Parts: sequence; structure tokens; C-alpha cells
Amino acid sequence: MRRFGEITETWNPVIGCLHLCSYCWARRLAAKLASMGVQPYAERDFAPTLVPWRLDRRFSRRSFVFVCDMGDLFGDWVPRDWILRVLENVSRNRSASFLFLTKNPKRYREFDFGDNVVLGATVETNRLLRGISKAPQPIERLEAMASLSHEYKAIVIEPILDFDLSEFVYWLRRIKPIFVVVGYDNYGHKLPEPRLEKTMKLIDELSEFTEVRCKTLRKAWYEEAPSNR
Repeated sequence: MRRFGEITETWNPVIGCLHLCSYCWARRLAAKLASMGVQPYAERDFAPTLVPWRLDRRFSRRSFVFVCDMGDLFGDWVPRDWILRVLENVSRNRSASFLFLTKNPKRYREFDFGDNVVLGATVETNRLLRGISKAPQPIERLEAMASLSHEYKAIVIEPILDFDLSEFVYWLRRIKPIFVVVGYDNYGHKLPEPRLEKTMKLIDELSEFTEVRCKTLRKAWYEEAPSNR
């Protein structure tokens, strides 16, 4: 059984995303890089793009590589051939480990993955999202992840949005992730966040059956600031 520690590096053979999430840090970074003339962003901005010169990269045996943190490799708009070319290099680097992360996990069913891969999905809440993202709704992502038989799965609840505790935990138990990442928005978007106390209850319940990796934990933006007295 493989062990997956912290991410050691990122690899972006495909960039770009069309989910248009209101809180997306990657789209803002891509625009900044484009304004500086950095390739491939200078030509494509955040349009889905294959970056061929990155496809043959080699990785050390202790690497845990986050694949395509500057896009969604499994978006419906990504050609199947692009994904297969990425997976070919993943197969060649058997001694390294790789994390895929998507908001369209139903597409995982179209491909075969080795045991050096963690299949991840970002799921901010179990509730219906309105006006925040054009990605598939959270319940669709949860159902898709629960249906996967792959041994190594992960869930990223970042940025965390308000949720229904019992229902959210029910779905996460069904998915059987090897780890769950939990974190608040870092960029001041004033999202519909849960109170910190509620998030800590979620973390406590998740810790009963999986590893919880905490990122930014803070009070929700609307919670009263602590008194200085």
C-alpha cells in the first residue's frame, strides 16, 4: 500500500479552466503571468491549452506531484488525447506519486489509473451552488466519487462553504477518501462560509475515519471579531 505525504511539486502539462469559479486564484494568476509575457499564458491567458514541452518531464521516486493546479485536466472541454498523453507520462514515472484534482470527477470513469495515482475532487459543500461556479453541482461530484472503485481517493473542501453536517459526512464516508483537505478562502471573497465552530465539528467527525489535512482555518468573515478587552 502506497503512502502519500505532502505535495512536493506541481506539473502543468495542461492549463486553463472553464468552470468560472468566482473565487479562482489560478485565473487571476494566469492573467498576471499573461501581462508579464510569460508563456503559455501570454498567448492563451486561461483558455484550455496543451503544453507539449512539459509532457515528458521526469520525477524522482519520492515526488508527490499535483497535476494541473493551473487548470482542470478532466473538464468536459479537455480532449481525451490530451489526458491520455498526461497519463502516459504518469505510467512511465511509476516510482513517483500523482494527485489529480477536478470538479468533474465523473470523467475519471473514462480512464484507467495505476496505484501511483490519487484521484481527487474539490467539493466545497454538499449544498446547491448558485452564482459561484459553473462546475457540476457538489452532489454530482460526491456521487461520482462514491461510485469510483479506485483505491486511492481524496476530497478537497477548499474554500469551504456552508454545509449540512450529517449529509456531508454521510457522503464523505461513502467515498472512503485516504485524506480530506479542509480550508477557508484566502482571498477575501466573502463567500457563504460556515462558522468556524461548525467546521471544527466537521473535522472531528471526519477524523474518525480518514486523515484530515487542515489548511487555512479561521472564523467566517461575518463572525464577530474577538473583543480586545
